[in-house]
Amino acid sequence: QMADPFLYNTGERSSYGCLGHEVQIEYLKAYVCRPSFFTDKAVIVAHDVFGWQFPDIRYIVDLIASYGYITICPDFFKGTEPWKSTDHWHDFANWLKNHDPTKVDKEADVVLKYLKEQCGAQKIGVAGFSWGGMAVHHLMLSNPHLAAGVALYGRIIRDSEERYNLLNPTFFIFGEKDHTISLDQIFLLEEKLKQYCKVPYKIKVYPGQVHGFAELKPEDMKPDDKPYIEEARKDMIDWIKMFV
Repeated sequence: QMADPFLYNTGERSSYGCLGHEVQIEYLKAYVCRPSFFTDKAVIVAHDVFGWQFPDIRYIVDLIASYGYITICPDFFKGTEPWKSTDHWHDFANWLKNHDPTKVDKEADVVLKYLKEQCGAQKIGVAGFSWGGMAVHHLMLSNPHLAAGVALYGRIIRDSEERYNLLNPTFFIFGEKDHTISLDQIFLLEEKLKQYCKVPYKIKVYPGQVHGFAELKPEDMKPDDKPYIEEARKDMIDWIKMFV
């Protein structure tokens, strides 16, 4: 297992050469990276709006695998087009209607079955980024088979009581300067979890960090942000280690 904290090979990663491979699971394509030794622990990664082929998300999959987890990122968009940086922001609401992060239960079940039956996984966690963070929040309310979740800057959807009764330990990571999530929303989430949540949870806000900060590859990090990015990733791994 890699020693903590992160041993990055910084630089020379722009054309990121993935360490894993693609697989077809029933009707889903997925990217999988396995550690070099046998393990019965696995982590599902829920990608952001840029989809399962986005290099930054593959980098995260490989990173989590390096800590000893079979790590898999399925195509939660089921072959439809991910959001592209050239798309127009005013079309986003429409795009989101057809890519609903709370409609991921069937895909999660397909992946859980694969991990248990084909990979011998016994304990499985989930980590998701942005769109995937919303998917994680949803899955931690709906799927008891996920031992733990980490939701990174997933917008906080709908204020209704059933949003807070989490089934298993969940860690919420936010950036202080995220333009999509206000600090008020984060405080409200904390207040509601205190009220309704019966399992361990944690909320942490990283100073000065913008939306998407935790996925950056080393060569894309600004020196001032790097310590917070590495801290968020270490915190994510520590949460997974504790419960998965």
